[in-house]
Amino acid sequence: PAKMRRPLPAKRKPGGWKSMPFILGNETMERLASTGLLANFMVFLLNKYHMDQVLASNVVNIWSGFNNFSPLIGAYVSDSYLGRFRTILIGSFASLLGMVTFTLIAWLPNLLPPPCQGKLCAGLGPTKAQLGVLVTALVFLSIGSGGIRPCSLPFGVDQFDSSTEKGRRGINSFFNWYYTSFTVILILSLTFIVYVQDSVSWVLGFGIPTIFMVISIVLFLVGTRFYVYVQPEGSIFSGIARVFVAACKKRKLATDGLQVEYYDPPSERKKFPLTNRYRFLNKAATLTEEEDGSSPNPWRLCSVQVVEETKCLLDVVPIWASGIIGFVATTQQGTFTLSQTQKMDRHMGPHFQIPAGSLLIISMLTIAVWLPIYDLTIVPYLRKRTKIVSGITLLQRMGIGLVFSVISMVVAGLIERMRRASSLSHPEAPISVFWLAPQLILMGFSEAFSILGQIEFYNKEFPENMSSVANSLFSITMVGASYLSTLLVNVVHGTTGRKGHPDWLTKDIDQGRVDYFYYLVAAMGVLNFGYFVWVARKYAYKSQFRVADD
Repeated sequence: PAKMRRPLPAKRKPGGWKSMPFILGNETMERLASTGLLANFMVFLLNKYHMDQVLASNVVNIWSGFNNFSPLIGAYVSDSYLGRFRTILIGSFASLLGMVTFTLIAWLPNLLPPPCQGKLCAGLGPTKAQLGVLVTALVFLSIGSGGIRPCSLPFGVDQFDSSTEKGRRGINSFFNWYYTSFTVILILSLTFIVYVQDSVSWVLGFGIPTIFMVISIVLFLVGTRFYVYVQPEGSIFSGIARVFVAACKKRKLATDGLQVEYYDPPSERKKFPLTNRYRFLNKAATLTEEEDGSSPNPWRLCSVQVVEETKCLLDVVPIWASGIIGFVATTQQGTFTLSQTQKMDRHMGPHFQIPAGSLLIISMLTIAVWLPIYDLTIVPYLRKRTKIVSGITLLQRMGIGLVFSVISMVVAGLIERMRRASSLSHPEAPISVFWLAPQLILMGFSEAFSILGQIEFYNKEFPENMSSVANSLFSITMVGASYLSTLLVNVVHGTTGRKGHPDWLTKDIDQGRVDYFYYLVAAMGVLNFGYFVWVARKYAYKSQFRVADD
């Protein structure tokens, strides 16, 4: 007999706001734990593992790419086998194991290289065993991200009945609370947690996020009796694969100029009409003389709904690709911007020094201040004139973010040029770290337009059953950006040092030319913006975005 899997609890009446304290509490504590743990990660690698900035940047970017790819795997597992509740729970325990491992690394001397003797750190790098423990901790954190990130937002939406006006209002309010709590948590992580790590103890700085993660799991489990559990319906990836296989099997089927019949059974989901985009894929839904649709082979005959959902994903891919280069600029905040802060005056008064990782709070504060102003004043003003619900289209919002990312890199290059000149001529009097504020403010505007624009775009343009994929697609953008940044850093590091001159990204940032690297990223951003405008002009929205006529 076939092995039976124990079913999830039956779907009940939507829990609505009764379940929100537990879901938002879990999400808030998990974000506080994960961001607090890794906000200062680059500094940890530089100071505790004695890595040079290129190696440390590669470690951060490679792990960030893997960490952002794991939500796609988590979305598949959730939709196909476990459901969102179990996937989040497994991810939470995996994150906890990763955080405990990081706390042990900071606590036990044998898990770290010996401290530097004065300024001499040569030969004091980590052993293979020490790197193995570090990699183990990062793998656990990536498994946790894969379970939590693609499912937390859809699991919260599951608690509301989207077929009612009250449910739709609840979903909108949930999105607002979700993003608000996320921004507040980032600010807290980049101030309090980073300060503890830099000024008190790395053990305590990693131990506090670990405690928050324990609280997160407890909160999530306490709310189990209030939750709505949606059964896994099968992964959208399986449907996509079947569409391509079925279309290939029927590639010789003649349909042009003929009256053909398509397989279009009833569906509980919102129906999509058959379109002529990617017409080759329509053959996957075409009924032949041997097929009546009563018991179809899913690898030979797919429904119109599945075919159109596949087309929906294909439509978004060109837009998604444009975000990769756009976010290369964002990834520099966690690498070379932190290297700059190490060479600048971080004092506020005679007794307080700003932790290097805390300076990134400037971008978060920009988002926190700008978004309410944008939503409450600018959007209503634009809505009256454009008749668009969000004031401007989501693609216009994303394009504005790309422009801000280019400007931020140009400004970053100019400021780095000034910082370097000052450091070489007056090494005893470094310039204030607040000279980095303009580029961070501009990057905050870029994120406010691009990141939130992308997340909203994917959630509105994808069908409901693809919500996990929609939420993981943004993470995949960050994967591409992280790996492209890694490739770019290594190419620049390996090709720019010639004739006795150090390369642009040499270990001593004062001897390198990070400003040239920033200009290179800006130039790539200009080309990418041209590509984005080209693909955006061809895109056709699937969701309604204009204000209905009175």
